[in-house]
Amino acid sequence: MYKYLYFLKDNIYFLLTRSFILFIFMKGCAVNEMNANENDAPQKSPGHETKVSHKRNPNHLINEKSPYLLQHAYNPVDWYPWGNEAFQKALSKNKPIFLSIGYSTCHWCHVMEYESFEDEEVAKILNDNFVSIKVDREERPDIDNIYMTVCQAMTGSGGWPLNLFLTPEKRPFYAGTYFPKTERFGNPGLIAILKQISNLWNTNRESVLSSSEQVIKVLRAEATVSTDKLLTEETLKHAYEKLRDNFDLLYGGFGNAPKFPTPHNYTFLLRWWKRSKDPMALEIVEKTLERMGRGGIYDQLGGGFHRYSTDEYWLVPHFEKMLYDQALLAMAYTETYQVTGKTFYADMVKSIFDYVLRDMTSPEKGFYSAEDADVDGVEGKFYVWTPQEVTDILGEKNGKIICDYYDVSREGNFDEKNVLHADKPLTTFAKLEGINNEQLQELLNNSKEKLFSVREKRTHPSKDDKILTAWNGLMIAAFAKGAQALNEPKYAQEAMDAADFISNTLLQKDGTLLRRYRAGEASIQGYLDDYAYLVWGLIELYETTFEVKYLKTALKINKRMIEYFWDEKGGGLFFNGKKNEQLITQTKEIYDGATPSGNSVALLNILRLGRMTGDLDLIKKAEIIIKTFSETVNQYPSGYTQFLCALDFAIGQTKEIVIAGEPSQEDTRLILHEIWKRFLPRKVLLLHPEKDKSIEEVVAFVKEQKAVNGKATAYICENYTCKAPTSNVNKIIKILEEH
Repeated sequence: MYKYLYFLKDNIYFLLTRSFILFIFMKGCAVNEMNANENDAPQKSPGHETKVSHKRNPNHLINEKSPYLLQHAYNPVDWYPWGNEAFQKALSKNKPIFLSIGYSTCHWCHVMEYESFEDEEVAKILNDNFVSIKVDREERPDIDNIYMTVCQAMTGSGGWPLNLFLTPEKRPFYAGTYFPKTERFGNPGLIAILKQISNLWNTNRESVLSSSEQVIKVLRAEATVSTDKLLTEETLKHAYEKLRDNFDLLYGGFGNAPKFPTPHNYTFLLRWWKRSKDPMALEIVEKTLERMGRGGIYDQLGGGFHRYSTDEYWLVPHFEKMLYDQALLAMAYTETYQVTGKTFYADMVKSIFDYVLRDMTSPEKGFYSAEDADVDGVEGKFYVWTPQEVTDILGEKNGKIICDYYDVSREGNFDEKNVLHADKPLTTFAKLEGINNEQLQELLNNSKEKLFSVREKRTHPSKDDKILTAWNGLMIAAFAKGAQALNEPKYAQEAMDAADFISNTLLQKDGTLLRRYRAGEASIQGYLDDYAYLVWGLIELYETTFEVKYLKTALKINKRMIEYFWDEKGGGLFFNGKKNEQLITQTKEIYDGATPSGNSVALLNILRLGRMTGDLDLIKKAEIIIKTFSETVNQYPSGYTQFLCALDFAIGQTKEIVIAGEPSQEDTRLILHEIWKRFLPRKVLLLHPEKDKSIEEVVAFVKEQKAVNGKATAYICENYTCKAPTSNVNKIIKILEEH
C-alpha cells in the first residue's frame, strides 16, 4: 500500500496548486493536504486548556489519563479514544471515522480545537456523520507513525495536528494537517470537507474508494473564489521578474538616474531568493548594496546614507540624510548579512548605527528626523574634499594613497571638489601600492579617523530635531534586528531606550499615538504610519529582548489602529483615522515608495501578531487587506514590494517557534543565537521562561511548552503543523534550515 502511495508522487495524479497539495489515490484514497499558508491563521487566543463550562456533559475521553485527551474531554465533539468501542460503533452505524492525532503542547492542535472542535456547528456535523477518535501521539506513537507515514506519502508533508478519514476497517482515504473551520484564501474549510465526504460516503462510497477524482473535483469547487483576484506565489514571481528586467547589471539598482535606495525592494528580493533559490535575486541585492556601500551615496567617513544618487553610479548624492533611510537600509544590510555571512554587510550596519547614535539621537533617546543637504546655502559643502585638503591632513605620501583610493582629483566629481567613494577592490589596490591588505586597511582606518576629526570642526548641516513616532518605530525595528544578527546587546538597549521614550511621551493611556515630539511638546494625532511602524518596531524588540511589555504594547496599539483606521465598507486602512482632522476625502496608501505604505507594514504586523497570539480576528483582517488591494497589486506588483513581503509571509511556509528556557541560561542563549543569526523571514519567536510567567498572560498556549529535563527546549510549528519538541541544537538547526 505505502509503496503505491509513494509511487504516486511521481505520476500524473500529483497536483501542486498555490496554496495546497493534492495527492489522488485512485484505489482507495482521495487525499487533500493543505500546505496552509499564513492566511489560514487563527483569530483568537486559544489556551492549552478547553475554554468551556463543565456543565457540558463529558465525552468518552473523560476517563483517559492523557492530558491531551483530557483537554478534549468536554468538547461538544463526541470523541472516543482509540479502541474497539469506536470501531464497533463505526461498523454498526456504517459511518466513516474521523481520526485526529496531536499532543498537549502542540500549538496548532489547540488552535484547531478552539476554532473547530469547540464549535457547535462543527461538532454537530461530526457527531451526526462520523465516529470521532482522538489519539495522543506521545501515548500511542505506533498509531501516529503509521498514519503520519500515510499522510506524508499522500501529501508530501506531515505534522500535527494530523487529521485523517478512515473506513471502519481503519483504512485511510483522506488525510491532512490543519484545516481552518471555513474556506480561507482558496483553502477548503473543515465544514465543507466534512459535508462533502459524508455525502460521498453515503451516496457513492465506491466512488470515494476507487475514483477520488470526484472528491478532488468537489474540493476544487469548494476552493473556488468567485470574487477578488487572488494574490499568489505567481504575484511574487512577476514582481521579481520586473525588478530583474529593470536591474542595472553594471552599477546595481534599477533604471537610470536618479537612483533611490528603496530598501524594501531588496528585502523582498531576499525573500524571493529564500523561496525560489533563484541566485539572480540574491545577486541583484548583493551587487546593489555593495555598490551603494562603496559609492558616494554612502558617507564614507561618517557613516549613514544620503537621500539618493543623482547619477546611475551611486556617486554624487543629494546630500540630505533621512532617519527612515538609515533604518530601512540597516534592515536590508542586516538581512543580507544573515543570508551571506559576509562581514562587509555587518560593517555597513554598524556604521549606520554609529552615525545614528552619534548625530541623530536626542538626549531623551528618541531619534531625530533628518539632516540638511546644505551648509551656508551650498549643497554638500560639509562632505566634499580637495586633494590639497587631504594631503594637508594626512601628509603627502599617505594623502596620495587615500586620494587615489577614494578618487579625489583636481578636476573633482562635484563642483570641482570630490565626493569620496571607494569602488576599487581592496586587494587589487593594495598590490598596486605595493602593500598587503592588512597594511592598507590600517591606513584606511587611520586616515578616515583623521579626516573625520577635521570634518567635525566644519559647520554642520542643520538638523531637523523633531522626533516622529513612525520613523522612530522603523529605527527601533532596525536596532532590534541588528542586535539579533550581530549578537550585540548594546543595539537592543538603544532600541529599548527609544521605545520607552516613545511610550512615555507619545503613547497615550488609551493606546492612541501622537505623531511628533519636539522641545518638550508632544502633539498631532498619529496617522496610520505612526501606528504601523511603531508596532513593527515593538514586535522586533520583543523578539530580541523577550520583554513582554513590548508585545503587550504592540497588541494594544495595533488594536487601536484597527479601531481608528479600518475601512468598514471597503477594507484596508485609511491614512487618516477617526482621531485625525477629517479632510475633504480619505485615502488609503498602498504604494511602497521612499517608505513602505502603512497598509503594507500593518499587514505584516497583523499576520505576525496573529501568529504569535493565535488571534483569529487578526488573520481575518489580514485576509481582507490582501483582497482589498489585490487588483491594484496585481497590476504592477513591483511597486508594492513591502506588501509582497507580507504576502510572502502569508503564503508561507512559516515557523512559529517557542523556546522554553531561562534567558540567562547558556543553552537558551545558544538556541536563540542559532535562530537570530539565520535569515528566517517567515518565523515568529516566543520565549517561555519558567521563572517569569508573564508571556502566558498574552499567549496562553505556551503554558504547556516547558523546558524538558531542565534543558532549554524548542517547540517549532511549521505552516500549521508542529514538530516534536527538542533540546538538541543540531536538530533545531536542521528544522530551521528546512524550506
